[in-house]
Amino acid sequence: MEEAWISRYRRQLMRSISPQFLEEIIGHLQRLDLLTVEEAGRAQEASSLPEQVRAVVDILAGKGSHASQSLQSFIETTNSQLYLHITVYEPMVQKHLESLQSFYENSLEIGSLQRLTNLLLVEGLTDIQQKEHDILQMEMTKGLQNVSKSIPLEKLFLPLSKVSIPPRISVTTGVAGIGKSTLVKLFVGRWTKGLINRDIMFVLPLTFRELNTYEKLSAERLIRSSFPHITEPNCISTGAARTLLILDGLDEFKTPLDFSNTVACTDPKKEIQVDNLITNIIRGNLLQEASVWVTSRPAAASQIPGGLIDRMTEIRGFRAAEMKDFLDQMFLDNRDLSSQVLHHIKANRSLHIMCTVPGFCRIYGSSIGYYLKNSAGQPQEMTVAPKTLSEIYSYYFKMALSSDWPERQRETLRIEQAVNNSKKVMGSLGRLAFYGLLKRKHVFYEQDMKTYGIDLSLLHSSLCSRLLLKEDMQSSTAYYFSHLTIQEFLAAIYYYTAAKRAIFDLFTESGMSWPKLGFLNHFKSAVQRSLQAEDGQLDIFVRFLSGLLSPQVNQLLSGWLLVKDEHNSYRNQAISFLQGCLNTNYVISSQTVNTVHCLHEIQHAEIAKAVEEAMKNESLAGMLTPVNCSALAYLLQVSDVCVEETNLSNCLTYNICKSLLPQLLFCHSLRLDNNQFKDNVMELLGSVLSVKDCQIQRLSLAENQICNKGAKALARSLMVNRSLTALDLRSNSIGSSGAKALADALKKNQVLLSLNLQHNVIKEEGATALAEALLTNRRLITLQLSSNSVGDSGSVALAEALKVNHSLQSLDLQSNSISNTGVSALTAALCSNKGLIDLNLRENSISKEGGPAIAHALRTNCTLKKLDLAANLLHDEGGKAIALAMKENRALTSLHLQWNFIQTQAAVALAQALQSNGSLVSLDLQENAIGDEGMAALAAALKVNTTLADLHLQVASISAAGAQALAEALMVNNSLQVLDLRGNCISVAGAKAMAKALKVNRSLRWLNLQENSLGMDGAICIATALRGNHGLTYVNLQGNRIGQSGAKMISDAIRTNSPDCVVVV
Repeated sequence: MEEAWISRYRRQLMRSISPQFLEEIIGHLQRLDLLTVEEAGRAQEASSLPEQVRAVVDILAGKGSHASQSLQSFIETTNSQLYLHITVYEPMVQKHLESLQSFYENSLEIGSLQRLTNLLLVEGLTDIQQKEHDILQMEMTKGLQNVSKSIPLEKLFLPLSKVSIPPRISVTTGVAGIGKSTLVKLFVGRWTKGLINRDIMFVLPLTFRELNTYEKLSAERLIRSSFPHITEPNCISTGAARTLLILDGLDEFKTPLDFSNTVACTDPKKEIQVDNLITNIIRGNLLQEASVWVTSRPAAASQIPGGLIDRMTEIRGFRAAEMKDFLDQMFLDNRDLSSQVLHHIKANRSLHIMCTVPGFCRIYGSSIGYYLKNSAGQPQEMTVAPKTLSEIYSYYFKMALSSDWPERQRETLRIEQAVNNSKKVMGSLGRLAFYGLLKRKHVFYEQDMKTYGIDLSLLHSSLCSRLLLKEDMQSSTAYYFSHLTIQEFLAAIYYYTAAKRAIFDLFTESGMSWPKLGFLNHFKSAVQRSLQAEDGQLDIFVRFLSGLLSPQVNQLLSGWLLVKDEHNSYRNQAISFLQGCLNTNYVISSQTVNTVHCLHEIQHAEIAKAVEEAMKNESLAGMLTPVNCSALAYLLQVSDVCVEETNLSNCLTYNICKSLLPQLLFCHSLRLDNNQFKDNVMELLGSVLSVKDCQIQRLSLAENQICNKGAKALARSLMVNRSLTALDLRSNSIGSSGAKALADALKKNQVLLSLNLQHNVIKEEGATALAEALLTNRRLITLQLSSNSVGDSGSVALAEALKVNHSLQSLDLQSNSISNTGVSALTAALCSNKGLIDLNLRENSISKEGGPAIAHALRTNCTLKKLDLAANLLHDEGGKAIALAMKENRALTSLHLQWNFIQTQAAVALAQALQSNGSLVSLDLQENAIGDEGMAALAAALKVNTTLADLHLQVASISAAGAQALAEALMVNNSLQVLDLRGNCISVAGAKAMAKALKVNRSLRWLNLQENSLGMDGAICIATALRGNHGLTYVNLQGNRIGQSGAKMISDAIRTNSPDCVVVV
């Protein structure tokens, strides 16, 4: 008897015993001398926990009934819940596992499922997800999810942290065809194999398709009827066995869930309406100990109140490699065709976004593949690649109607018979599709087929099976279209065909309506209904309806589903009507944008093309009428012009900006410069930046009329925004109070990386507030404050911040009236700062006394790479101090000393530094009178220096002697690439020396000899020298008194000698 117990429950023991309890069992058996130390060691060496338990059980099984009875007694007395689990629940679990394994073993599609093993963790549904059609959601958001976290499938029902609890209600959303049911199959399949969530005893997968077949159910009958092998459902309702209830496909449920009017029910045996049963389970009135996982399209998921959802996830679409793998699986026998299909997909950005959804990718890939195979060998003008939705689905349906379907059926019919049969099937399915669409019905049962007069024998035809899928369930059979868009295209074909002869409104199924005669009246009715629908339910339907009036679609489907050239009777009037719908007085909804999509489908793109051309040329100013605004809203979603940057500068008004807000929300890089925007527009933009689905990453509002109130509105949005990384507010008037508001936002914002406040009169108070923010902010890396009257006081505050802030990398303080006091504070901070890379102190009042302070910082600091001190008052003394420091500095790569009254002594000192310095790449000494002596010293340094690449010596009082010294250096130097000598006086002698050097030098790429008194002879020398020099790519010889004819001759000579060189004469 005892041996029978241990043998009977061997598998249950292996599944149920935890590592901790196994240690207790081994210890107990050792104390009873039923297990030796060696035997325990062998068991614990097994590869996995189940194998360790198996080893212990096998050892005991060989030691007679006493050993077996001892194990049974120990488990029963020590852990009664586990004993019950092993003897009662586990046998049910085993039968349940076997039942699920037989169903799910071969149900997963072939192909990469890696995408489904990590879900996106989201914080609820966005407004767009709740209100818009799936395809519109993808178009508006450009297919990108604005989330930063993901969660592995195996952790979907685990706590996120050590102090949290597992979620009870989890909701996973995804657009139609993204793989929600596949995800459920993947999860259940892995669970049955013991790969994930071993702590869950029962996983109960149900579909809303099944639930649609019941009117009333109790919680216990729900379990018994779907899983008859679970003979003790009370173990689930009482929470004795941890259970996961999966409810797949809420969007297919026949009854909307009404949580506000649901009568509470806590009795698991009481039969109630199925929708009430579901709401009571989700509320926790029934099966309160069970975890519940609901999958749904986004709009339907909004039926569940956010407060009841513990965890919401979203399925992401294909990445590039996954899309390629998917297409390779589709075209296993023809990889070249797969590559061609992928090329076509990538060429159309809008359709490429759609193809991140597997269901749509399959349709589009099939259509393109069919087109490519059938267009091979035909003249290019005879075949046009599908670009619109209607064209794609026309090819797909033409493939379904033909014998080219991938899973070719055996029957072969004559073409006339095939056409007649297809028209009959399409008419029947079209009526079902259309009225199902109106009722938001996507799953159909045999009663629905009878209601719409569909001959059930038709459902077994090969054409029908290609479009309408079948699922046999316990009590009935469910039918559903292979993708939502298939239903919508069939509905459009039915409506198009019926509208030509219908007398009454087709939207009124009973036929009781005012008479509507003629196709155009029915067309207008459909468009108007779609414009009035708030949820985009009919948007894709009217796109397809419009597309059926396009010449290309008529050509594709004429003879099968359409009459050849009949579209000509309606097309122009339909276009006029659609254009009339765009006169919206600057009120642009998603339905208005959809109307432009309809014009695209009907192959009338003139309006959109004109606006797109204006966008390219930055000439939108003055042309944004209501119609053009609608086209612009459409282009913001689909145009390639907007991929890198959406530039709407100098063309928007308050009203236009307000109308475009839903589209601006998803522009990654948005330029709104020079629009004369005032503070009221900032209130609008602030509202956009505050919503959770905002994806604006870079926003430029330069050269507007924004004051402190507008800055405060933007600052409020930065408190909650999680997408913006760069904000450009240069040349506005935000003042010190606006800067203070932005500074307060920076204390909380952990996303913004770059803030440009140039020319905003923020003064010392604003700079001090920003400095205070930098004490705690660790994300900002670029801060531009030039031309703001920051002064020494503001600089001192910023310096204090730099002592503790090591994340800021670039600080621009140009033109801020900073004197030696300010620069002393800043350089003192540089001695301890380890983050700043770029410091701009150009156009301030730093005198020669500031030089030593800068020099001290350069000796100590080892991170600063760029230092701009142009247009200060350093003179030779300050320059020499900096030069001496450069002998020791090994970090600085760029030094700007332009216009600092530097002369020969400082130039000589810098030259000496260059002989040992190995880090400086760029040196700017322009507009400093260093003379020939200074030039000679620098030339001597260039003979040994191997790192300097850019040398700027414009207007540096250099004559022929200096140029000759420089030329000698160029004959041996191999690092200098940019040399600017504009505005000196090297004359013909200098030009000849430079020409001689150019024949030898191979490193120089850019040479400016503008305004150097070269004359014709000097210019000819330079031109001749370029023969054989293929390194130089730019030469400027302007302003050298060459004359027009001489300029042409020189230009021709350089082009002949060095064809790749750009010459400016």
